[in-house]
Amino acid sequence: MKKASIIIDKEFIVSQLDERIYGSFIEHLGRAVYEGIYQPGQKTADDQGLRQDVIDLVRELNVPIVRYPGGNFVSGFHWEDSVGPKEERPAKVDLAWSVIESNQFGLNEFTDWAKKANTNVMMAVNLGTRGPEDAKNVLEYCNFAGGTYYSDLRKKHGYEAPHDIKLWCLGNEMDGPWQMGHKTAAEYGRIAAETGRMMKMLDPSIELVACGSSNLEMPTFAQWEATVLDECYDQVDYLSLHQYYQNADHNTPEFLASSVGMDQFISSVVSICDYVQAKKRGKKKINLSFDEWNVWYHSIEPDKKLEKWVQAPHQLEDVYNFEDALLIGSLLITLLRHSDRVKIACLAQLVNVIAPIMTSDTGAWRQTIFYPFFHASNYARGTVLHTLVKSPVYDSRYGDAPYLDSVLVMNEEEETLTLLAVNKSLDEDMEVSCDLRQFAGYQIVEHIVMSHDDMNAVNTEADPDQVKPVVGGISRIEDGKLTAVLGKHSWNVIRMKK
Repeated sequence: MKKASIIIDKEFIVSQLDERIYGSFIEHLGRAVYEGIYQPGQKTADDQGLRQDVIDLVRELNVPIVRYPGGNFVSGFHWEDSVGPKEERPAKVDLAWSVIESNQFGLNEFTDWAKKANTNVMMAVNLGTRGPEDAKNVLEYCNFAGGTYYSDLRKKHGYEAPHDIKLWCLGNEMDGPWQMGHKTAAEYGRIAAETGRMMKMLDPSIELVACGSSNLEMPTFAQWEATVLDECYDQVDYLSLHQYYQNADHNTPEFLASSVGMDQFISSVVSICDYVQAKKRGKKKINLSFDEWNVWYHSIEPDKKLEKWVQAPHQLEDVYNFEDALLIGSLLITLLRHSDRVKIACLAQLVNVIAPIMTSDTGAWRQTIFYPFFHASNYARGTVLHTLVKSPVYDSRYGDAPYLDSVLVMNEEEETLTLLAVNKSLDEDMEVSCDLRQFAGYQIVEHIVMSHDDMNAVNTEADPDQVKPVVGGISRIEDGKLTAVLGKHSWNVIRMKK
């Protein structure tokens, strides 16, 4: 049995957690909107066509913010097409995903859905084929009280009160040659600066996210971030990170080491943000919005055969297995360990499209990756403690990868402690110890474990509970010392209360 230890001190704090780290994402892509959150006539749909079975699962996940409407889609999006009487809305080609967008679901419907799902909107503006003027107009439509053209247009469309959207993305992946209106770093930095300046003139209460690199492998990575921030440092509050992880070569240890890659990526971008701050002698810290992250590879080959120019095809519909859920747990732990700078994160996406929730015409079910996100979002809120992990390691393409990923979150108000942990060893259990004498009187409430003999096991509509967590892990607190046995390749949640 492997042995590891966790060292914490209640005064050594990473952050008071920004709950938006548990955000998600809905793009006009595949069946995320149509047949996902919106399906008029489906048996659970309400009078607006919003699926209640999906809303119930989103509420279960306790998602505080959802990014919308993209993604690559936003770089060709004319928001005016998506508001007003549905019979007057134009169907348009979407070059991002080679489909037809009907615009039968749009901006106002999404704000209604967000309220019903107990979440908030993170809105993206089109800086691909459009620019500052259109961004200012959609902000006026959403947030201005009244007495102007666009705010009165919103009222005419049946929304008297402003939507009051506080978080805005200045475009999407503008470094990517696949992006409509793709720009150089200097070009994008300038338009982001001017767009941000105009938007904050109209509504100084909003926060803005500038586009970082589309992924760590981009040839312009680092130089892009530095150049963009050099232009728009004064106007923006966050810089975005996007990264997807895959196991196309079926090497599970390497795949599970991807959390080390995420850790290194975040540290690199923090360094760039701080470099620009130092260069400008600025007082403001630029924090991070990791607003696209997930596992994505299962659907890539099947999607090459999809018919083009149809509506809502079965696109990017990864069916997640057990090892994907293990990595999602480790990635969540990594985000929490960096929560001093990662304030916002969006699991991409939420329904059907590389998502924890899947739907058919007859029902909705939880994919394997639903559970680690559910546990972290619901139980790991409060103060993230600096969690020093002493663990055996193995070689990976990222360098040493610890077999144990873990983080401890303290909630002083509720007098709870939550330990999230992943044992990545494929063949050995692990005994983990942690000195908790600073937390006198705390006892274990439950030890949740998710494991499976088959790393490729999946949940389906016919068998939705093939991979699911159970209560009954081996752990105890004696004389202020926590000792736990984490089964081989397992996700663990140890909940303690005073």
